[in-house]
Amino acid sequence: MSGESSLDAFFGPRPDETPLGMVVGGSLSSGLLVRLDARLSIERLAVGRYIVIQGTSGRKFFGLITDIALDSTNPDLMRQPPAPGDAFAAEVYARQVAYGTLSVSPMLMLDPEDDQPRPNKTVPAHFAPVHEASAEDVERVFGAEDETHLFLGTPLDMEAVHVNLDLDRFVERSSGVFGKSGTGKSFITRILLSGIIRAGRASALIFDMHNDYGWAVKDEGGREFKGLRQLFTSGQVSVVTLDEDTSRARGSKVDRVLRIGTQQIEPEDVEMLSGLLGLSDVQTGALPYLRRRLGPAWIDRLLSDAPDEELAAMVEDERIASSTLGAIQRKFEFFRRMGFLVPGAGDDAVDDIFHRLNQGTSVVLEFGRYGNTLAAYILVANYLTRRVHERYVRKKNEAVGKKADEPRPLVIVIEEAHKFLDPAIAGHTIFGSIARELRKYNVTLLIVDQRPSAIDDEVMSQIGTRVTCLLDNEADIRAVFSGVSGAGALREVLARLDTRQQALILGHAVPMPVVVRTRDYDEAFYKWLGAGEESSADRKARAKKGREALYGE
Repeated sequence: MSGESSLDAFFGPRPDETPLGMVVGGSLSSGLLVRLDARLSIERLAVGRYIVIQGTSGRKFFGLITDIALDSTNPDLMRQPPAPGDAFAAEVYARQVAYGTLSVSPMLMLDPEDDQPRPNKTVPAHFAPVHEASAEDVERVFGAEDETHLFLGTPLDMEAVHVNLDLDRFVERSSGVFGKSGTGKSFITRILLSGIIRAGRASALIFDMHNDYGWAVKDEGGREFKGLRQLFTSGQVSVVTLDEDTSRARGSKVDRVLRIGTQQIEPEDVEMLSGLLGLSDVQTGALPYLRRRLGPAWIDRLLSDAPDEELAAMVEDERIASSTLGAIQRKFEFFRRMGFLVPGAGDDAVDDIFHRLNQGTSVVLEFGRYGNTLAAYILVANYLTRRVHERYVRKKNEAVGKKADEPRPLVIVIEEAHKFLDPAIAGHTIFGSIARELRKYNVTLLIVDQRPSAIDDEVMSQIGTRVTCLLDNEADIRAVFSGVSGAGALREVLARLDTRQQALILGHAVPMPVVVRTRDYDEAFYKWLGAGEESSADRKARAKKGREALYGE
């Protein structure tokens, strides 16, 4: 036996081979309890880290650390700890009496005879050794990056390992990006949308409230980051704006300006604004009657300063109360302030936007200065979504039995989603319908929100994939985990995320919940998409290649 082997046999395994500990208790429903090996420092571990438990049958149990605790075999240790300066006594206690424990949630089983991880339906035996998961273990669970798997981030303390999101499964159902303000939700959403567009899995209709997605945006430190229109320069992304002046001032390249004619607006488009405009139930209920009596120009006639004999007759015949009519007219003054609304029929852009989406072009709708007016955002998002969805339903029904004629999958991105999906109105809005349809008509939602607790419970239950940054409100945390098995253990993980660039991903597009440090949205990401800055050497090489192709060697 060599000297090195003799030392290993005498002193035990080297640190990188030492198990974290062994299983000493637990259950499938509540998780496993692991006693930490006395040779390891508990401080090097963290919740959210992956572990692998070696079973006696050769299979591995892949799990997640959900809690870390201190314990002892003697309860008197808490009352009579060693003196603060007695390092020897502390070391003896740490080896014999005091120890650390890990709470582990087993998620998947890795069978040596099966390449695919399977849901966990049993637990390992007592004293099964527990190791940190290797890069190979993580890659086996989350798969390799390819055309349909997007590298979204790396596990905590495993920078060399990629966690990949299944894009096909991501667009199959509605999804959500949640987190309190300042946690980087818009950067994560950009990465997700970039992956979807690059892979061609769906088109996206993005209602860009704060002008974050179409063109370049700066963070609090003044650093500039490219928008989707700059990342995809071959026609995959179009920018439509409501505010041409603001878009030009930002240097945004706009493909068209959206103008909505007042004659195109229906009572259903206004109903969602009732709370913001202060319309009572009686006033809201009168809108369909006014539309039917006054015709397509109903809003223009209500806003007109000229006398309207028909309106006067309606009041005189007691078809509508004078006070109700006057209140509606006063509150409809909101429409005058919206520069994107024009009298008459306007230029109906819905067919053009639908055509772009169905041809594979994603559309970013910039709101410019109107993004600060929530009523404007809700009006336009509701107006366009209702009409685009109608066209998808029609085209899907016409294509029954003809897969090639079906409309291209569509992901609709909305911010401040709880304003559209509040429990009081979610059952009556187009957004609630889309969430419940589960892609029946090839349309799903990607909701971005900091208040998931304000979203209807039924809608939240239909959210297939949830990417959640830090949340500190208890109601919001409960909402994110609604309908998720093992949520109790994951709550501790979510509560300890860093403020920036960390997220918990769970649901339809990943095989198990995963905590990641999200990938950087930087020059390396641009180059991965093919939109990075060329170095001078690259430019010279490209020019030389062009000359050779034109003139020969």
